[in-house]
Amino acid sequence: MDQMSPDNINGLILAVSSSIFIGSSFIIKKKGLKKAGASGVRAGEGGHGYLSEPWWWAGMITMIVGEVANFAAYAFAPAILVTPLGALSIIVSAVLAHFILKEKLHIFGVLGCVLCVVGSVTIVLHAPHEQEIESVKQVWKLATEPSFLLYSAVILFAVLVLIFYCEPRYGKTHLIVYVGICSLMGSLTVMSVKAVAIAIKLTFSGMNQFKYFHAWIFILVVAICCLLQINYLNKALDTFNTAVISPVYYVMFTTFTIIASMIMFKDWASQSGLQIATQLCGFVTILSGTFLLHKTKDMGNSASGRGSISMPRDTPVFTNSGSGRSSSSEKIPS
Repeated sequence: MDQMSPDNINGLILAVSSSIFIGSSFIIKKKGLKKAGASGVRAGEGGHGYLSEPWWWAGMITMIVGEVANFAAYAFAPAILVTPLGALSIIVSAVLAHFILKEKLHIFGVLGCVLCVVGSVTIVLHAPHEQEIESVKQVWKLATEPSFLLYSAVILFAVLVLIFYCEPRYGKTHLIVYVGICSLMGSLTVMSVKAVAIAIKLTFSGMNQFKYFHAWIFILVVAICCLLQINYLNKALDTFNTAVISPVYYVMFTTFTIIASMIMFKDWASQSGLQIATQLCGFVTILSGTFLLHKTKDMGNSASGRGSISMPRDTPVFTNSGSGRSSSSEKIPS
């Protein structure tokens, strides 16, 4: 710690604070969703009663504070220090869900979380440095190249399929539907947020970037993507176990964001064979952790009143074994 510069220390503090706020926001928001669902139509059924629930707004404010702290952290410290610390939000969310929401996490679920964190950190730590951007118009040029336009088209097509085909059929039982929508759109959100952040930074340095229409288009994309993510994240939180949503969302979001960044900023061009191999190992690790987490997500709640322990039913990965109106931790005992 003594060798770290004051800026890096500030960035470290902001990044850790961001993870604590964001991890806590999942729990606070779900508490609000449960209270709203008890007196009206649940968010998972299309209701929006949570908008009048103070707990949900407290969760939203907590998440916003966390995101602002995360944004500020990048102003002080390099991404290679800040980004891996985002994994701490998984641990915060899982621990709080265990004690506050009584969503028990089995020891193998804990191991799955650890594998997710280790794999994600491995990928981030070995990711190449991004090229230096000096103008929002430069970002626009990168975003309108054929490779990224193709990626964006594939992402939008996948999101539309998930929304209009998969959600009505599998949204209540398959976690991958809601989280997939949030993660896919999240990769486009991050690219647009980066453009807006560059515009703000350059504007404060004396070069106004908001006189260009490119900056306003990026702001519009951020607004649309964020609203879409909030809507489907609420549905996911209202339907599935929070301790499962947090790591899966983090893993998928991180994966698609790294892919989008590599395509848009041509990060792959500066990588060595060893770096690529290490990232592949990271992907295998997070996939293993995700599989383990899902296959054991009901084991923590399977103990009966007599203290016996039964193995969870053999349900498909990325599914909710409860009904559409109950999360895995809210089943009514028979």
